[in-house]
Amino acid sequence: MSGVGKKVADVAFKASRTIDWEGMAKVLVTDEARREFSNLRRAFDEVNTQLQTKFSQEPEPIDWDFYRKGIGSGVVDMYKEAYDSIEIPKYVDNVTPEYKPKFDALLVELKEAEHKSLKESQRLEKEIIDVQEISKKLSTMTADEYFEKHPELKKKFDDEIRNDYWGY
Repeated sequence: MSGVGKKVADVAFKASRTIDWEGMAKVLVTDEARREFSNLRRAFDEVNTQLQTKFSQEPEPIDWDFYRKGIGSGVVDMYKEAYDSIEIPKYVDNVTPEYKPKFDALLVELKEAEHKSLKESQRLEKEIIDVQEISKKLSTMTADEYFEKHPELKKKFDDEIRNDYWGY
């Protein structure tokens, strides 16, 4: 296997093992998102399969003797010499070092955004539970019970009454 092909195949294989497809699928809410996610996973698997099969194999060696018998040794030797003189340049990755720090910074930013999003999600879930609880008790709830849960509103109303401000 050539060095570059093997490296690409190894990276693709490692990437496929580290992706938490099931975890990401649990986060999706809409049917359209699930369809797009399914398309992404299928495309990833197809590319990964190609990398594992097509680019990870060594090319089959040429049977020069077979061609010498059918064509003649002069022409075949000329092609063999030309074939052996071909040097395939090694791939030098100039892009990764340039974008790796940017990518790492984006990952840090992503983790921070994820953390903020989870905190906000927890806050909103708690607020939804509070609203559902209030809506169940609304018909029998007294003002004192409501102000007990929301002391900032009681203070605001008391200040308005104290300052003789009636909203007009």
